[in-house]
Amino acid sequence: MKESLGQQADPAAPGPRRVAGVDEAGRGPLAGPVVAAAVILDPRCRIDGVRDSKRLSPGQRERMAQQIRARALAWAIADASVEEIDCLNILQASLLAMRRAIEALKPAAEFALIDGDQLPALGIGARAVVGGDNSEPAISCASILAKTHRDALMREIDRQYPGYGFGEHFGYPTAVHRQRLFALGPCPAHRRSFAPVREAMLRCGLRLP
Repeated sequence: MKESLGQQADPAAPGPRRVAGVDEAGRGPLAGPVVAAAVILDPRCRIDGVRDSKRLSPGQRERMAQQIRARALAWAIADASVEEIDCLNILQASLLAMRRAIEALKPAAEFALIDGDQLPALGIGARAVVGGDNSEPAISCASILAKTHRDALMREIDRQYPGYGFGEHFGYPTAVHRQRLFALGPCPAHRRSFAPVREAMLRCGLRLP
C-alpha cells in the first residue's frame, strides 16, 4: 500500500466537527491499484472551483490538487493493491482503500461522507452519498486527490511495463489497451480477476489463478 497524508492543524484545537469527504479512483480499470482519498476541509480556507474530478481537465486537476493539499485541514491517500483486488473483489478492495485513507487522517475525522451507496467498516459515524463527488465539496476534493494520485501511479507502472500504454489510458479498458493486452499478454500490474484479463491469459496459454 502506498500512502501519503497532510496536516495543517492542531487536533486539539476547538472548532466544528471534523467531517471527511471520501472518494475512490480506479474501480473500472483492468490494471493497477484502486486508490482512495479522504479530505477534511478547513472552513477558514476557501477552495474555489472544486468539482468532481471527471469534470476537470488533467491540468485543472493538478492545480486543484495542489490547492487542496495546501488548504485542507487534513488529507490522506491510500490504495488497495492488484493482489488485494483479485483476492477480495473490486468493491471490497475499494472500501478497504477508503478505510485506510480515513484512518490515516491527522487530525482524525469524527464523521465521514462516502461517495456512493456503500460504507467501509469504520470506527466513526458515516453516511453514503450517491453522487457526492458533485454535491459535497469535501468529496469532490477527495475525488481530485484520488484521481491525480492514481494517474501518477499508472505513469510509474507504464515505465515498469512499457508497451501497454498505461500512461495514456491509465489501465481502463480502451480499445488500445485491450489490443495490447491480447497482443502482449497480461503483466503483473493486470487484475487477473477481471474477465478481459482472464481471457487474455487463456489466449496466451497462461494458467488461471
